[in-house]
Amino acid sequence: MDWNFETTYTRLPGQFFCRIDPVAVASPQMVLLNRDLAEELGLDPDWLRQPEGAWMLSGNQREPSSEPIAQAYAGHQFGHFAMLGDGRAHLLGELRAPDGRRVDIQLKGSGPTPFSRRGDGRAALGPMLREYLIGEAMHGLGIPTTRALAVVATGERVFREQALPGAVLSRVAASHIRVGTFAYAAALDSGLDLMVHASQGADDPSVATAGQDDGLLTRALADYTIDRHYPELADSPDRYMELFHAVMERQASLVAQWMRVGFIHGVMNTDNMTLSGETIDYGPCAFMDQYDPATVFSSIDRQGRYAFGNQAKIAQWNLARLLETLLPLLHDDRDTALARAQEAIAHFPALFTGRWHAVMRTKLGLGNEEPGDAELIDDLLQWMQDQGADYTNTFRELAGEAGAATPGQLNPAFADPGLAAWHARWQERLGRQDGDIAAAIHRMRGANPAVIPRNHRVEQALDAAVREGDLDPALQLLEVLADPYDTRLDTSDYRQPPGPEQHVYQTFCGT
Repeated sequence: MDWNFETTYTRLPGQFFCRIDPVAVASPQMVLLNRDLAEELGLDPDWLRQPEGAWMLSGNQREPSSEPIAQAYAGHQFGHFAMLGDGRAHLLGELRAPDGRRVDIQLKGSGPTPFSRRGDGRAALGPMLREYLIGEAMHGLGIPTTRALAVVATGERVFREQALPGAVLSRVAASHIRVGTFAYAAALDSGLDLMVHASQGADDPSVATAGQDDGLLTRALADYTIDRHYPELADSPDRYMELFHAVMERQASLVAQWMRVGFIHGVMNTDNMTLSGETIDYGPCAFMDQYDPATVFSSIDRQGRYAFGNQAKIAQWNLARLLETLLPLLHDDRDTALARAQEAIAHFPALFTGRWHAVMRTKLGLGNEEPGDAELIDDLLQWMQDQGADYTNTFRELAGEAGAATPGQLNPAFADPGLAAWHARWQERLGRQDGDIAAAIHRMRGANPAVIPRNHRVEQALDAAVREGDLDPALQLLEVLADPYDTRLDTSDYRQPPGPEQHVYQTFCGT
């Protein structure tokens, strides 16, 4: 099978990458292959299921058109700057899909690189399966995301707290250009001064400036990013500011969509925010059960920096870091550039609020906007928090209440006296818009999933796969998550929130 890889990323200056081959593994065996994604990319899934496919997607065999590289980047990790890079990943190349899309094919867990920082360059089977599962769940939910093409077992053990079976994941992304890639370029351009200054304001969303630089590497990266993701901006005289606004639009929409389904990324460092607007890195992520904006699952997020309700604020902070890298490109006069940047980032709160209210109106079946909508939304969320109500099930079940004369007419769960007044306001609001109740219910069913990857269900599937070699629970979960808004399948078992003994749940940075 001919992949016809290209690697346009290597047209950037050599500081952005190093050429290095994956390190061969002992005995590659295909564990999971994403047949639908393979076909979307114009690849032959039957060939990929052969031993040759596992050899290639483990890094044991190089496809003739591939020129593997490891990408350099930086990142603000919990607000503090660090020089990073692909420590256990190799970009095999860029594939042109039949629909014209250009995508990266990257191996993860494929061996050490110059960026490994004493790491072994390997990955364990459980976290790679987790990234596959959650990526496909997000795709099914209609949220922009990287996806996994395959998980290949290596036949080797990796050593973390214990010895674990190893695996390599092949990740498909629109690109792997991150805010951290721009931070890396600006660090080289400015001698790290700007990045260190930003680290000292780990909670400040404003734009800072420090030192002098010519921005040559940043300009090269920005031009490449525009060509790759925003070609409509190429001829604009103010293309770098327009690039920022385009990225800000995508990130505001992305975070609003995360929160629509109760998703908590868990590690929103700047190296995990893409310029394409895709979700990337499914390490300590999880889905909220009971509604609480302070919900945190990540074992390393002890201060709640990346809690559910903080995600928009962190997105703004990350975008401010992006703007800092673009300052030399915004105007020759540094003060003017800074003033433009401050004005630009100040638009984010209103932009995000608009996106958030838009998705929440859809969750409530509302097809138009009225002044009192924000209060209606907030009051329901406050009731849910006070009651410890399940976020996903509450909204899904509200669709059955849309035509009810009184709360609980169809579902006794909504007979709570505290909800009665809100329900009456909501019914009145539904009645003031164009269209009948059927249209409202249709909107609600399209915005509120019946099924999410419940954390306890994900862990059960991973445990069965890793400890017992049983993939059936994972395959069944993938089938349900492929169409999470559909109620034709019997998904009742997958809709149940965890029992009391399963409520204490932590995630770890294993991917």
